[in-house]
Amino acid sequence: MADTTDITVAEIHDLAYKALLANGCNEQNALSIATTVSTAERDGSESHGMFRIPGYVSALRSGKVNGQANPTAETVTPAVIRMQGDGGFTPLAIERGVPLLAEAASTFGIALMPIVNTYHFAALWPETEKLAEHGLVGLAFTVAKPKVAPTGATKALFGTNPISVAWPRPGKTPWVFDMATSARALGDIQIAARDGHEIPPGTGLDSEGNPTTDPNMIAEGGVLLPFGGHKGSAIATMVELLAAGLISEQFSFEAAQNDNNDGGPARGGELLMAMSPEVIAGDDWEAHCETFFTRLSGLEGVRLPGQRRHDNRGDTGPRKVNNELLDQIRALL
Repeated sequence: MADTTDITVAEIHDLAYKALLANGCNEQNALSIATTVSTAERDGSESHGMFRIPGYVSALRSGKVNGQANPTAETVTPAVIRMQGDGGFTPLAIERGVPLLAEAASTFGIALMPIVNTYHFAALWPETEKLAEHGLVGLAFTVAKPKVAPTGATKALFGTNPISVAWPRPGKTPWVFDMATSARALGDIQIAARDGHEIPPGTGLDSEGNPTTDPNMIAEGGVLLPFGGHKGSAIATMVELLAAGLISEQFSFEAAQNDNNDGGPARGGELLMAMSPEVIAGDDWEAHCETFFTRLSGLEGVRLPGQRRHDNRGDTGPRKVNNELLDQIRALL
């Protein structure tokens, strides 16, 4: 078990903010990213919390990412709002764009928000949950540099290509999931390699195309596999088309071709979608859907997706952060 230090969520936010501010972010971008990072730590998502700060800073120091980015909204149609990210990290574009998307979806029943010319390095559930807080169904898709081999192949073509969906439950926490379409998220593989843990069979292949349970063999020249074989491979293909083809952004292989490999994220896009149950289903949508959730949660052994994050959120105590990582981040100041 790696050595850790207990640190409060507020201290995590402050440290992330100062590291970003010291390395090229303006106040708005630093605050937005620090909130994203500290929220991930608060909710138990270690692979998308402080673990990401060195990568954010590397991309700022190389000059690839615009730390002064000023994301702006462009109305394509009343139900399609494009966020131009200005070459910055995605959190500020999401912060500014979600209220506009929510307003459009609440009016028209469904609305889309392509986010382009940004660098995505975070989980997707914060934006879909935010849409659920507006009483909307939220969906999000994004791609990254290739690390996942399509089923039957041994060479990577897909990113981990995550999907998040959040369903509103007024007065209750939303039903929400955020999952990679790979067998494991890449950040989880990197943390397992750092901490000396094995990973389950079926997660990935080494550089020779052989199955392995050693995360180092996957992280260093190997590939991840899609979850569920050909089914996960098909869903990963769908994410490429929605989060790159549909919004005219880079496919995973293009992101790899054009990235400077500084350790931060490659340029890419995100597709956000919002749907209003009130507009589409009518006034009784909430009561009707709760009958389903009652049946689902009443089954023995069932835990609703996202429940662990919400349980963690209620814990106001400190979080454990890897000491080596803390030292690395403090050195960035």
